[in-house]
Amino acid sequence: MATLDRIWEDEAYGSSPIENCWWAETVELGTWPTLKSDVTADVAIIGGGFTGLSAALHLAEAGIDVVVLEAQHPYWGASGRNGGFCCLGGAKASHGKISRKFGEDEARHFCRAEKAAVEFVDDLIGRLDLDVDRHSDGETLLAHRPRDFEKMKAGVELTRELYGLDTQLIPPEGLAQAGLNGGFHGAATVRIGFALNPRKYAAGLAQAVAHATARIYAQSAVTEIERLNGSGYRLRTESGSVTAQKFILATNGYSSDNVPKWMSGRYLPTQSSILVTRPISPDEQREQGWTSTQMCYDTRHLLHYFRMMPNGRMLFGMRGGLSHNAQSEANIRKKIRSDFEAMFPAWSHVDTPYYWSGFVCLTRDLVPYAGPIPDMPGAFAGFAYHGNGVSMGSYTGRLLADLVRDIEPDLPHPAPMRHTPKRFPLGRFRRLLMKPAYLKYAWLDR
Repeated sequence: MATLDRIWEDEAYGSSPIENCWWAETVELGTWPTLKSDVTADVAIIGGGFTGLSAALHLAEAGIDVVVLEAQHPYWGASGRNGGFCCLGGAKASHGKISRKFGEDEARHFCRAEKAAVEFVDDLIGRLDLDVDRHSDGETLLAHRPRDFEKMKAGVELTRELYGLDTQLIPPEGLAQAGLNGGFHGAATVRIGFALNPRKYAAGLAQAVAHATARIYAQSAVTEIERLNGSGYRLRTESGSVTAQKFILATNGYSSDNVPKWMSGRYLPTQSSILVTRPISPDEQREQGWTSTQMCYDTRHLLHYFRMMPNGRMLFGMRGGLSHNAQSEANIRKKIRSDFEAMFPAWSHVDTPYYWSGFVCLTRDLVPYAGPIPDMPGAFAGFAYHGNGVSMGSYTGRLLADLVRDIEPDLPHPAPMRHTPKRFPLGRFRRLLMKPAYLKYAWLDR
């Protein structure tokens, strides 16, 4: 039996990164069977996160026989451990960079896709009547330097032009009144998007998929994809196989360089880490001057993202370490706690009992991909949401559900998302590229 060729330490793919994940306290995993026989389907989907579950749901609702194969359990990866920000995004590349590469029309088309992705999740949650602890009226960007607020002012008109959305500017002297007192130098709020419990959302998707009669198998990692002589594929797991005419790869940052080999070097997982506090009382919130439930992030390249949840717990996240072992995780936990106390000094006494980490996924062009796997007829892939998987991952699943049926998507599918990702330099050692990049970003964030 083949093994998965992954580029991080084995511990990063095990249970230890999420042993103290707050979301696990809020959602039961459920009971999911393991594939222990040879079965057939119209479409097989590798990966049970936002992308795979969204694709499975829309295919099953269209009458397609679907099997989902998940290496651990549904929403075990980034979908069950992210920060729960459903907002504009999906690319790390700037609008200017996308425009220079793909043209201004396609760059604006990508903006429409970003907006459509948020609206898609909003509609899906409503249609499925999911309770996801929704809160926050749009997203708020906070300036960590005075000059960053000046850039925000200049960006208001661009946001209006690209997305058709107004941005509310909050000057430094208005932050305390807005309940956003954390040592910042102004803010800008875009009134689209919302925060949620990502595991409740993913669990709701999984239940909807099962209700639509698609089959989901857990503990069923695909370790080999065999192309059949006639047509179709056989996807092998440790104890069974699925024979399908077509398949979708939806493993994102938890992908493998050899399943299929086309993926080798085309994605780069980077770590992100999150802590969650104990409930912070209303008096403690007022002492700090942070009473808002807005989902927020700052203007750093190595950004912090944070929000007060409806239960009074503060979620605080940042980019993680460049390796994964007990010592590196201890160092990052110490660093994230230090940054939390620096930003919210009145809460230096507040315990943070929950801490976990997981992968964000990048492509070399810093844009997501949703399209065919070249030279593999009937095979499709969706990955690399650059920290915005709630909206863009779910949306990509919907696009792939159309593409796998040879249907032109009726939602925006811009050229940046159709562009076949190039390989990173250094092959399986491409993680080495992250250190100079992080050093550069840390210098720019001063």
